[in-house]
Amino acid sequence: MSEATGKYSITMPRDIAEAARARGGPSGLSAYVAAAVARQIERDNLDELIQVAEAEHGPVSDEEIQSLRDELHRARGEQRRSGANAA
Repeated sequence: MSEATGKYSITMPRDIAEAARARGGPSGLSAYVAAAVARQIERDNLDELIQVAEAEHGPVSDEEIQSLRDELHRARGEQRRSGANAA
């Protein structure tokens, strides 16, 4: 069952609208715009969580960020290797 939808009128620069229409393909402009807005809402929510965490624990250093990126990269590599071995 799909979610209820509504019809809205928005204003945006023509070049952006045309690029979105071209990228929307068979799904259409509305689906493309809805997905873009959903991603922006997710980003806004994450920004709010970061602000709350930084207010409570202080900002995260560049070194901590890089360390976590390295850890994620290693984990993804291990996941790919284990998936390849399972096939």
